[in-house]
Amino acid sequence: MNVRRIVLGGVQALCSLVLAISLAGCPGGSSNGGTTMTPTPHPAVGLRLEQINVSLEFPLFLTVTPLPGDTRLFVVEKGGVIKMVNRDPPHTLIGTFLNISNLLPDPLGSEQGLLGLAFDPQYATNRRFYVSYTDANGDSVIARYLVSLSNANAADPTADRILLTVPQPFTNHNGGMIAFGPLDNLLYIGLGDGGSGGDPDNRAQNKNDLLGKLLRIDVSQGTQAPDPAYAIPPGNPFVGVAGADEIWSIGLRNPWRYSFDRQTGDLYIADVGQGAREEVNMATSASGGGNGVNYGWKIMEGTSCFSAPCDVPGLTLPVLEYDHSNGACSITGGYVYRGAVAPALQGTYFYADYCAGFVRSFRLVNGMVTERADWISLRPGGNITSFGEDAAGELYIMTSGGGLYRIVPN
Repeated sequence: MNVRRIVLGGVQALCSLVLAISLAGCPGGSSNGGTTMTPTPHPAVGLRLEQINVSLEFPLFLTVTPLPGDTRLFVVEKGGVIKMVNRDPPHTLIGTFLNISNLLPDPLGSEQGLLGLAFDPQYATNRRFYVSYTDANGDSVIARYLVSLSNANAADPTADRILLTVPQPFTNHNGGMIAFGPLDNLLYIGLGDGGSGGDPDNRAQNKNDLLGKLLRIDVSQGTQAPDPAYAIPPGNPFVGVAGADEIWSIGLRNPWRYSFDRQTGDLYIADVGQGAREEVNMATSASGGGNGVNYGWKIMEGTSCFSAPCDVPGLTLPVLEYDHSNGACSITGGYVYRGAVAPALQGTYFYADYCAGFVRSFRLVNGMVTERADWISLRPGGNITSFGEDAAGELYIMTSGGGLYRIVPN
């Protein structure tokens, strides 16, 4: 199958040794699903980090505009500022593109802030871009802004439209990633389960609650109020049936972060675990790209039963997971590499751990995890907050201490 969908029809008699030792229960096991083997250094390719020495405060994301020839890197800071950096040497700081720090909670909770940025596919003509942040009440907000007509390096300071506000009961598990699908040009929004511990209200499995979900909306309309700020794509799985129309996928704890393979449109979701396991979920575009998929939380944490009964049909287990040994605590999702400087790594997915500070990768071949690698040379030191991808498909790494690095050949 193109999606790693494993129907849990009964607890298997034999679990993998790792899962049997760590947590009781291993429904729907697989030779590949949830693999936990230790990665090894890549045998054929050498990579290193090239530091970009600019002044940043807690960078959380990096992206670019769809404008041809644009060499600016847009870096999102947790405190509410979007800065521009020259992609090419000498990598100078261009300036501030947008500052919405006055809209954020004061003080910021641990997982609050300016969390996401996405430029409209039609940015060249409509000047629109979208940000995701937690407002002064701690709620998740998706807002539309416009770049200034007179200055391409500055956004209009006030939102053009507030698209969506989702109440957040706690300061953690806000998610916040936003991105346009490369095949459908629709806006995807990742939201965590609302925080606290163990999703006590089971929001991730509640189809009438937007938390613990991946949403999909059409922002190509809604030019002016009172028109709707967005439209519901007719292909969304719960349109006309029980559940919120915006929902695309369910059963997520805190997707940090997800991305699309720019070549295939395949969706990769790094979902932060509870106390034992971190996971990577994947859905191919050919199989629907995650349409209506239930990734299992809080029934499952990775491939392990978290909240019995776990004998639930129709759950999709991760393609990869790892435990919290050796200091690991929270996955940071990356991208499938589609750049040119390391052609042997085409199709390789990179991810990291916030606490352990490692950078690892794997490749999926016919639905099977292969070529698992641990990149010692790509460990920047400190907490890895996010990856970024530029227009050429080259990858970047950010750390909470202000570090910004480009992955380059050794």
